[in-house]
Amino acid sequence: MKKIIILSFVFHCYLGLAQNKRENDSMRIDTVKNIKFSYKQLIIPAVLIGYGFWGNESGQIKSFNHQIRDEFTEDIDRKVSIDDFSRYVPAVSVYALNAFGVKGKNNMRDRSVILATSFIIMTASVFTLKSITNVERPDGTSNNSFPSGHTAVAFAGAEFLYQEYKDQSVWYGVAGYAVATGTGIFRMYNNRHWLTDVAAGAGIGILSTKIAYWTNPYITRKLFGKKEAKSTSFLTPSYDGKNFAIYFIKTF
Repeated sequence: MKKIIILSFVFHCYLGLAQNKRENDSMRIDTVKNIKFSYKQLIIPAVLIGYGFWGNESGQIKSFNHQIRDEFTEDIDRKVSIDDFSRYVPAVSVYALNAFGVKGKNNMRDRSVILATSFIIMTASVFTLKSITNVERPDGTSNNSFPSGHTAVAFAGAEFLYQEYKDQSVWYGVAGYAVATGTGIFRMYNNRHWLTDVAAGAGIGILSTKIAYWTNPYITRKLFGKKEAKSTSFLTPSYDGKNFAIYFIKTF
């Protein structure tokens, strides 16, 4: 009886798909449910975000911010724009690795919903804090320095890469976090952000992706129901530092 129920479930979920794809997807469709909430996972993002907020009130940390800024900008002849591109590298790497045959934790649909959810949470948090805190940028061009949006995007992608491929190799996550850290460093190198901005941005990015994984089973059920459709659809987020957009792609 149990076998009949299982076979019926698989049939309704993957009707119309090729046998090999059905087997791959059936192994991955619910894997995201294994990523459960844990208070321990809040420690690192909480410390980073807390340090960022503390730096806005502490004269000692503000002084340290200026020292770090002076070290980074002392011998700068020109700015570099690599951080405008490197922030997307960790997230894009997930899809690139999958395209080259390295399977991640989730299928295309689920990982895209996770990434979109993360970007929505991250962008809302960053824009809200920028409008509330009104921290002046190191170069004096505007009062929306805190937190660093570029860094938040990079670390959200790094956590996304880590979660999808940590079972394959921890080095995927290490590489993603290295790129994200480099993005934050270049934001300071270009005199666009304080260290506290970068720290808070990193914490927000990490936490946004963790929340996206914790809530994904519920969101996926609300968006798609329990059955797999014959068509393939996924969400692709885009963020240029000022504007955020989500592209919905569907194939039949």
